Amino acid sequence: MTTEAPTAPQKVNLRRPDIMTAVQAQVLSHYRSDLVERIRASGHILSAGDLTIKLAKEFGFCYGVERAIDLAYAARRAYPDRRIFLLGEIIHNPEVNDQLRRMGIVTIAGHPRDEEINQLRPEDIVIIPAFGTEVSTRRKLEEKGCLFVDTTCGDVMSVWKRVRQYSKDAVTSIIHGKARHEETMATTSQARASGAGHYLVVFTLAETDYVCDYIVNGNNKQEFLEKFKGAYSEGFDPDIHLEAIGVANQTTMLRGETEDVQRRLKAAMARKFGEGALAEHFRFFDTICGATQDRQDALEKLLREPPDLLLVIGGYNSSNTSHLAEMGEAKLPTYFIKNAAKMRSDHLILHYDQHRHAEVETRHWLPPGKVTVGITAGASCPNNLIEDAIRRLFELRGISVRELLAGGTASVNEQED
Repeated sequence: MTTEAPTAPQKVNLRRPDIMTAVQAQVLSHYRSDLVERIRASGHILSAGDLTIKLAKEFGFCYGVERAIDLAYAARRAYPDRRIFLLGEIIHNPEVNDQLRRMGIVTIAGHPRDEEINQLRPEDIVIIPAFGTEVSTRRKLEEKGCLFVDTTCGDVMSVWKRVRQYSKDAVTSIIHGKARHEETMATTSQARASGAGHYLVVFTLAETDYVCDYIVNGNNKQEFLEKFKGAYSEGFDPDIHLEAIGVANQTTMLRGETEDVQRRLKAAMARKFGEGALAEHFRFFDTICGATQDRQDALEKLLREPPDLLLVIGGYNSSNTSHLAEMGEAKLPTYFIKNAAKMRSDHLILHYDQHRHAEVETRHWLPPGKVTVGITAGASCPNNLIEDAIRRLFELRGISVRELLAGGTASVNEQED
């Protein structure tokens, strides 16, 4: 009896000029903002009456997000009559994902996805999101023979390459990230792709310190395994697999925090094995996404002369956006909102509380009189949502953005470097 080999995934060029010209026009019509581009080109500041808006120098869609959206739109245009499925969310922005659903792209959500994948047919198209997907999921799709549209970000694939090398060298990957985030789940699967590698995910510096203490002093193994349940590879043994470690990260974490993680782990390995043997027991490579870092740097610069308050716009499950909110919260009143509708009035705003993992109400959030509002947005937030927020702020002060721009009553100033 012979067993048929899995059908290789089909490949198709979606970046043909006849497709992409139409796609880019459609994407611009959905997400572009002339107002944001005007403010950006004129110094990132817009003032009228007693309200001043300051935009961070870097915000909104990054190249990887734009590429993912372009490819999803291109798949729909190239195959208008085919069934198209998306593994989870293309990016962490509800408006963008809703738009794809309106285009007839069906989301395969949840874990495991076996039941939905079993219903796929070889002629179906499957979009892999910007976060990537787990090795096991990809293999199941390959067995189905579906056509792939792979939008995985290049920065994410760079982390995968590093983690696979750790695995090959019998080095355990210590991944700084959120264990249940799609990107981290895809990355951890790469550590296990050959079946021999191991990983451990740490999210906080407190968790990192716990691991460091275990490396140096040992401890109760069962307590360790219980503490990190769901965040380590099958068969992981801290008494064995923390002998040689390599640090990697979810690409959207705070750079400073990831650097702290690696410094603390490196110091622990030096105490355990000695500086002379460190190269045999510890590895680290910087795998923070460049766009994530650019947005963090731009916000840090904006906060040097802090506005009166900060709006952070983006999806509540967006890791890079949540870190921007954390940066703001450390210095000034910060409101993490997914769209302008959350600004109910100048007396009431609904915003996401990352500690409670829920929307909360804050009253009297927009102070009367002269006020400066800083605005930034995560890499998955389109410019049209940023424009909506700007327009809403001026509306709350009784100012029409259309009128103030048309009539020249707005003041646009060059922001200091």
